[in-house]
Amino acid sequence: MNKPITFAVIGGDPRQAKMAEMLARDGHKVLAFALEKSEMPPCIKQVSEIREAIFPADCIVLPLPVTGKPGYLNTPLSGEVCTLDEVFRLIGKKQLVCAGRVQADTREAAEKYGIEVIDYFAREELAILNAVCTAEGAIAIAMDNTAITLCNAKILVLGFGRIGKVLAHRLRGLGADVYVSARSHADHAWIKAYGYKPMHTYNLVGKLKDFDVIINTIPSLVVTEELLAEVDKDCLLMDLASKPGGIDFAAAARLGLSAIWALSLPGEAAPFTSGEIIRDTIYNILQEREENS
Repeated sequence: MNKPITFAVIGGDPRQAKMAEMLARDGHKVLAFALEKSEMPPCIKQVSEIREAIFPADCIVLPLPVTGKPGYLNTPLSGEVCTLDEVFRLIGKKQLVCAGRVQADTREAAEKYGIEVIDYFAREELAILNAVCTAEGAIAIAMDNTAITLCNAKILVLGFGRIGKVLAHRLRGLGADVYVSARSHADHAWIKAYGYKPMHTYNLVGKLKDFDVIINTIPSLVVTEELLAEVDKDCLLMDLASKPGGIDFAAAARLGLSAIWALSLPGEAAPFTSGEIIRDTIYNILQEREENS
C-alpha cells in the first residue's frame, strides 16, 4: 500500500479482528463494527452505529463467510444483529467492498443497491494459504482425538483439491501411511507421483475397514451410512468441507463412531495467520485496482 486509507471492518470472527489490528499497525485508519467481544488496541475505533464505520471508509471489509444465516451478517463476536440490506443501503458507489465466501443472497442484496462485492475467498492466493491453516488445524484435531501417533497411522484423505493436497503432504511428512481419493485420472497420476496411495472417491465400498483416520474435504455427501458401517469403531472421522459436508453425521452417531465436523478451521486454529492472509489479499486487490485505474 502506497498511502494510508480508511478501512471499515464489519463483523466476523477472530480472523477479522486480527486483520483489523494489522491494518492499524500498517498505518491505516480502522473503524470496527460488531467486533466488540474482541479486545482491540486503542488505535482502532470501535463504533456503535454501522453508519459510523461505513461512511468514512475507502474500503469496507465484510466477514468470511459473509452471512451467519441467510440475509444476516455473520457477527459471532458481537451481540449486533444486522441484515445485509442494512449494510448495503449505506455503501456508496465508489467504496470498495470485500467479503469472503459470497453466496447468492449476498450478491442479490448488493445488486439491489448497485454495489459490487469482491470475494476475497475466491482469490487463489488466499485459497492456497488458507488450505495450509486448515491442514494444520486438522492435524492438531487428529492428534488430540486419537490414542495413536500419526506416524505409521493409516489415513485416508477424501478429495485432492487445495486442502487435500496440502493435508496429504503434511501427513506424509509426519510419517503417516497416506491414501488419497480422487475422481480424475490426472489426480490419480499426481497422487501416485507424490508417493500416496490412490483410491477412487466413488468406489470405496469394502475399502474403509482398516483406516485409523478418515478426513473428508469434499462438500457433498461421500461417506454414506453404507460406508460408515465398514469403519472401525476406533477410527476418527473428520469433515473439513463446508455445508452440507461429506459425512453422514447422523448415521455416524447411530453407529457409535467418532466424527468431528471442523468448520472454519483457519479462524479457530490460526486466527493471526488467517487474518494476515486476508489482509494481504485485500492489499493485492487494492493494488490491482490502482494499477488498472
